[in-house]
Amino acid sequence: MAATILKGKPVAEKIREDLAQKAAELAKKVGRPPGLAAILVGEDPASQVYVSMKHKACQEAGFHSELIQLEESIPQEELLKKIRELNRQTTVDGILVQLPLPKHLNEEVVLEAVAPEKDVDGFHPQNQGKLLLGLEGFVPATPKGVMRMLSEAGVALKGKHAVVVGRSNIVGKPLALLLLREDATVTICHSKTKKLEEITRQADVLVAAVGKAGLITEKHVKDGAVVIDVGTTREKGRLRGDVDFDSVVKIASLLTPVPGGVGPMTIALLLENTFWAYQKRNGLQAGTNENSIRQG
Repeated sequence: MAATILKGKPVAEKIREDLAQKAAELAKKVGRPPGLAAILVGEDPASQVYVSMKHKACQEAGFHSELIQLEESIPQEELLKKIRELNRQTTVDGILVQLPLPKHLNEEVVLEAVAPEKDVDGFHPQNQGKLLLGLEGFVPATPKGVMRMLSEAGVALKGKHAVVVGRSNIVGKPLALLLLREDATVTICHSKTKKLEEITRQADVLVAAVGKAGLITEKHVKDGAVVIDVGTTREKGRLRGDVDFDSVVKIASLLTPVPGGVGPMTIALLLENTFWAYQKRNGLQAGTNENSIRQG
């Protein structure tokens, strides 16, 4: 029996519509809408597309959006100066620096320059440390989006074996912590993992987040597993995921496509993080934003 296709767009649209309504209501009290500033360094085509999509999503939700495009050759100190300006800007609640950066820029230093309370990408060491310790802070949008999709689909994680293929600070590691929060037993695999197929075939929930097209085939997946494809690779003008869709769809129970799966959720949860920052900065009731991790 073929897998049910789990698309992110319907869930993402619901989140964005809800945020637009809430933002319009709070803007009347605060005197301004939530604000997001996106910094794009250079002219990488993929980065331009991603930033443009985020900019458009902000506008559609009624957020204030600033798109700051900088020359690829910009000296690091000039970039840091711009970030410090945005840290002080009262109309900006969230700041994102589109990655990857040109090689002459130190990514670690640049990300640390963003004020933690405006780090809506969740990349600042302070927010990543809070995630590890189970404290409230910003959670990266893509892992958070995966968790929301699983929840909306009614996937029970307690006691299940979740395998994450990929160990990046952006997806793999934070997603493993979020899965642990839901009482899953988590295994992380990576490029040096031996006998990958043996490990992934044990997964009740398998997440591929490497960026290597077609890495996960039917040989890696057990019957009835939930398979989430986070990876994206552009080949000959076509966007491909880490999962070989045509073979895995025959044996998985749930499967996300690429494109149209996790991607829309990433942008929706970025807006949600920005809205949460807006609430926090204006002393409004913000709740936990699902950004605290249970221990034990």
